[in-house]
Formats: sequence, structure tokens, C-alpha cells
Amino acid sequence: MKQVLQNLRNGQTTLTEVPAPATTSGRLTIQSRCTLISAGTEKMLVEFGQAGLLGKAKAQPEKVKQVLAKIQSDGLLPTLEAVFSKLDEPLPLGYCNAGIVTGVGSGTHGFEVGQRVVSNGPHAEVVSVPHLLCAAIPDNVSDDQAAFTVLASIGLQGVRLAAPTLGETVVVYGLGLIGLVTVQLLRACGCQVIGIDISPPRLQLAEQFGAVAIDGSSCPDVPAKIQALTAGRGADAVLITASAKSDAIISASAQMCRQRGRVVLVGVVGLNLNRADFYRKEISFQVSCSYGPGRYDAAYEEHGHDYPLGHVRWTEQRNFQAILDMLATGRLDFAPLISHRFELQQAADAYQTLQSDRGALGVLLTYPATANTARSIRLPHRAATAAAGDVVAALVGAGNFSRATLVPALRPLPVRMKYVVGRTGGAAVQHLASKCGAEQATTDWEQVLSDREVNAVLITTNHDSHARLVCQALAAGKHVFVEKPLALTNEQIEQVVAAVAAHPDQQLMVGYNRRFSPHIVKCVELLRGRAEPLAIQFQINAGAIPADHWVHDPHKGGGRIIGEACHFIDLAQYLSGSLVRSVSAQRMGSGPAIRDDKMAFALSMHDGSIVSVNYFANGSKSFPKESVTIFSDNRVLVVDNFRQTTGYDFAGFRRFKTRRQEKGHRQQFAAWVQALSGGSSQWLIPAEQLINSSQASIAAITAADEERTVVVA
Repeated sequence: MKQVLQNLRNGQTTLTEVPAPATTSGRLTIQSRCTLISAGTEKMLVEFGQAGLLGKAKAQPEKVKQVLAKIQSDGLLPTLEAVFSKLDEPLPLGYCNAGIVTGVGSGTHGFEVGQRVVSNGPHAEVVSVPHLLCAAIPDNVSDDQAAFTVLASIGLQGVRLAAPTLGETVVVYGLGLIGLVTVQLLRACGCQVIGIDISPPRLQLAEQFGAVAIDGSSCPDVPAKIQALTAGRGADAVLITASAKSDAIISASAQMCRQRGRVVLVGVVGLNLNRADFYRKEISFQVSCSYGPGRYDAAYEEHGHDYPLGHVRWTEQRNFQAILDMLATGRLDFAPLISHRFELQQAADAYQTLQSDRGALGVLLTYPATANTARSIRLPHRAATAAAGDVVAALVGAGNFSRATLVPALRPLPVRMKYVVGRTGGAAVQHLASKCGAEQATTDWEQVLSDREVNAVLITTNHDSHARLVCQALAAGKHVFVEKPLALTNEQIEQVVAAVAAHPDQQLMVGYNRRFSPHIVKCVELLRGRAEPLAIQFQINAGAIPADHWVHDPHKGGGRIIGEACHFIDLAQYLSGSLVRSVSAQRMGSGPAIRDDKMAFALSMHDGSIVSVNYFANGSKSFPKESVTIFSDNRVLVVDNFRQTTGYDFAGFRRFKTRRQEKGHRQQFAAWVQALSGGSSQWLIPAEQLINSSQASIAAITAADEERTVVVA
């Protein structure tokens, strides 16, 4: 199928062939019929992509600070690689879609195949969208008008926050698409509406919809004009739907309000507020969030947990339905907002028109009656970067780890990458497949399992799918590399153990890369022949991840101890040469919203070694992320952020440094490929260690929950 993509690095907008999405639980698969280009958000993204590096930096100063902090902790070269990798990732454009349902996933309600729906799906022939971000289109509403629904809901949410009442005077500051929709919504509420803009055609449309129009470019004092139009009272509310960097709009909005008026920001403007503007009249100010309650809430959007109507009357989906109902009854009319129509094949021309034609407003893309729904596409042949070996692989998961770490590490190795597999997003899959020279990009996991030529699978999906995919791949006769963690529950561990026992000829490897780091290899070499157990301290300055990130979800990500700190449990095994016997743990007090990422836990090893792991996400970004301190036989080894290892009282050894941070990813994949190519039956990490580290990470959570020591094995 075809999809519109934006490259943020070079600014190119392309129509690219990508695999069609699968129909998965909780989602609808929709064949697009018409989509609306957002003249605000999408134009901004295109212009950002076309800017040079300096322009991008100026546009996102907060990102610059993050980059500088990463340079300080990780070094210049890894940081630049991460930045350019991120910029090179294709960005799907679009969020206003009207189409026909072609697939209904389990767990959805109220939808059926053949039904016309709106969604926030992108500009693509086929889209996969969570069902709570879809709404049925009434029979008497055209696809063209329905395509405005999601964008119109942004204006509707602003109106709801302003809470206008019949007869109030409301100013709409900025008459782009959202502003002109907002004018209609307010008129439908029985409000007197004043629209402000500098575009004569848009001012004329506002007047056509029943507003009083003010040309901001010719009016010397807009707040004074509003006072005059309201008999000196001022506006009851102002909705800012403009996009500008200046603080002038927010100041003027306050000045034109009456005593205890309301200002709601729907667009994007400078927010250096002048206290005096708001203080004297006790003006309230609120920022509106997208289409309404549920936005950015994974429980609502991804997991399908709707809010009870009695408690949250207007959600995203209910706002969609309200717009469609108003279209069906004629209280809204978006036809006058349509300025251009382009066929999908002309998408690049559509974006060029959006940038060059000041009269462009509602730009629609129309789609062919039939779509290519193939879930696998073959990529153009590329010359191999290394001689093909015995490893024919499929990469399952096209996220950041695969793109930034796994693929660069695999590139020089003798691996024939036959597939890159994704779940719902074809663009990321196609891009990664192109980058790594894969033969096919696909969203069809079953095709990979049934392909006998594929003998190795690399799994980098969300954590909740790891154990299931490992078992399926082993059962299909594939060797498996899975990024940590191996499993999230003891039940999943038992399933993996059973799969391994049933398929003894297949190798299983978990991505515990740190044991392959040259620094850790050096430590093991120096500790060889020690006379007594070890005392090991791990200090991890993990850095905060937003509370709503999927990794914190106990069912999807498992939390950061199971999902990340398992690295250091494996490292304790490798350094001590022993399994974990028991675990005790403590979380930070009840204050922080997320406590599992601020934990200290202790491991008791079977050989008598003791290990302390301090995993903290509340530290400074400028402080090194990881350090390892090993006490042994009146000697000490310190590994500083995998860039320098220092020895104290080791005969003939003082310091080992690497040019860049070396966490062992390259060495890990080289060893794995060599083992598979050579037909070795010996696992790189013994099965009992893989199982023990997973059990110990789960035991750490149990120990913290129950405030007791948990015996692992």
C-alpha cells in the first residue's frame, strides 16, 4: 500500500510503498477514502524537516539540552549517531481520516466490516486505529466533510473548556481551519462571535458563518475594537486558535476579556504571560489538549478502557460523534472550507501547494477505490555489506533499539536478513528493512514462522510479547535472540522452559550485552584465580521515563527492574560465576508516583558473593549512567560508564580505556552470529542462567512488595 511519509532529516515528503497493517486486538483496519491535510500541524512538520540542523536546533531548544546532556554522559560519537538515526526515521503524516472498515479486531464494540468511519489514522491506503479513536459516519454525511471530524474535535474541545452560554460574546483569535470550525461551533451554541485574522478570504468565510470579522493587520487596537463591539463590557471568552511565536496574542486576549473572562489556548503561541493583564480582571486561562479526554492516555487509546459516560461526558470518541451528528443535521458545514483536492498520487504536490498558496485551507487527499492490502513487500536488491553466511534471519520489531543499536551492530556480520517484521505500522518496518538491506518488509508474523529458510529470529518487540514469540519461534524450528527481558511472569518463564525442553536443537539467547563488553571481559580476566567470593556494587543513574510510558505498565512493560535491571542480575552471574540464591529489596517511600525505578535490591549468590544494585531514576542527567565496583581479595575494580576500567592493587594493571562507550552490543551479536554460523550447540549464556536471572528480577519486585527475602533457587 501507499503511505505519505516525511523525512525530518532532509525535509522530503514522499509517497512510499509499505506493507499493510494486520488486524489486531482492540483495533480497526480501515481502507481510506479521503483524508484532510492539517494546514497547521503538518505544515509545521514539513517546514521543520526542511530546515537545516541549526534551524531544527532553534525550533527545539529543549531537545538541544537533552543532546548536550547525552554528550556529557555517553560521548560525542554515540550521541551524534542517536540524533541522526532519530532524524532519519520516517514520520507518518496525517490524522484526519475517513474510510471503510475492512477488519475488526477482538475486543472492539459497535463496528463491523463495510461500515464507514472516521479515525485519526494517517495518510495511507490502509490504516490500523484503536477503536476508541474511531466513530461511525452517518449515511447523509459525505466522506469529504467527515474527513474534517478529528480536526474539528480539536476546536470542539476548546469550546467545551470555554463553556460558552447562550448569548455570550466569544472571540476566535486565528481563522485557520480550526478557527473557522470553532466559529461555526460557537454560532451553533447561540453565541455572538468575533473572528480575528489577517487573511481577507478567511475573514470573509468567518462572516459567512455569522461572525463579526476584524482584520488584525489594519486594526490599530484590536482590544479597543472588541470593547467597542461589546458596549465596553469586553468579550466573555477568547479562544486562541492561532499559531505564532509572539506573546502579543496572549496579552491582547486578556485585554479584550471582560471581568472574570476566560481565555482558552487551542493553538500555539508565546506564553510569557503579563500578570497585570490577568490579575486585575481575574481572568482564567486554560490550555486545551487535542481532541478531548482520553488523549495521550494509553489505557483509553491503546487498551480500549473507555471512561464512564456519567463521569466523563465528552471523550475523544464522543467528541467525534458530536461533530458527525452536527454535520448530519446541517448545523455544521465544512464544504466552504475545502480549497483543494488531490489524488493520493499527487500528495507531494498537495504539500507544496500548502506551503506556496496562501489561499490553501482545507486540502483533501482522495484515494483509489481499491487498495493494495499485501502485508509483505519485496524491497529492491541491495549489495550485501558482508558475505552471506549460514544465518538467515528475521527481525521482529522496528522500534528505536532495532534501528539505533541492533541493525548497526549486525550490518558488518555475515547475516542474510530476509524479513523485518512489524505489527501495525508499515512505515517503520519498511524504513528499517531498507536500512538493513532486508529482502522483505512484512506485518505477517505467520509468514516468517512458516518460512523454512529462516533459521534465526531476533525479537525486539514490547516486553509482554517476548515469551510468546520466543515459544512460537522455537516451535517453528528457529534459533532465537530476544532482547531483555525474557519474560514478565513466572508462568511465562515456565512456558519458555517447556519450549526449550521440547526443542533442544534450537538456541535461545537473551540480549544481556554487558557481559560481552570489553570492560567486563577484562574484569573477568583479572578476577580469574581469586580466592574468595566477590562483593559487587552496581550503581545505575537510569534517568526518568514519563509515568505514562508503556515500560511502567506491569502487564505490557513489566516495570524497569524486570525490563532493565535484569542486565545487572545477569552481570552478577557472569562476574561471580554463580547463580542467584535469594533477593531482598526496598523501594523509595510512598511519595513518588513511580517507585519501581527508584529501588535498591541485594542478591545473595550461591558461591557466597553478595551484590547490591542501586537502580535510581531520580538523578542528574549530567552524572554518569552506570558504574560497577568489584571488591576481591583486597583489590578493587571500578568500571566507569563502560568507558574506563580502573584497577586498585592489581599487579600489572592500572587502567583500561576505550575510545567510546562499549556496552558490548557489537561483541554480543558477533559472538551470536559466529556460534550459529559455526553450528555450535553450546549456548552463549547457559539456559539455567537465563532462567535464573528472569526469576531473580521478578523476585526483586516480590521482595519489595512483601518486604521479605525471596529465595530464587
